[in-house]
Amino acid sequence: MNERSFSKTVRAPANVILERQTLTISHMKAMQSAKIRELRQALADAGVLTLDQQAKSLGVSRSTAWAVLKGNHKSSGLSATLINRMLASRQLPGSARKIILEYVKEKSAGAYGHGEQRLHKFRARLANGQSFDAAESRVAD
Repeated sequence: MNERSFSKTVRAPANVILERQTLTISHMKAMQSAKIRELRQALADAGVLTLDQQAKSLGVSRSTAWAVLKGNHKSSGLSATLINRMLASRQLPGSARKIILEYVKEKSAGAYGHGEQRLHKFRARLANGQSFDAAESRVAD
């Protein structure tokens, strides 16, 4: 029997398309949570273990540090205002700064499933639009 392949365009039902998009967005949100967990690990590796130490290193209050490092975020993730505050902290270990800059780069590129309008606002609010590429290269050196 001679088998021939052929293609046929089949329109998937809307619920199947929605399910695929949901899985993709779920995967993106999982990646976002994993990046935030990397931040917690970077602080621990730098010897910043207690909540008080973590809050001081991040330049935020204890409750904010708890919320950030717990990783149970709304789908929006870390805000630009919060990121600016953390990056401004002089006590932030270099490894943690690197993770935050990676997070900024990935979120700005849409890797965590945010819409273009939300990403535009996020980029605009990051340290008054300053480029974080130069800061990232300084951390790498």
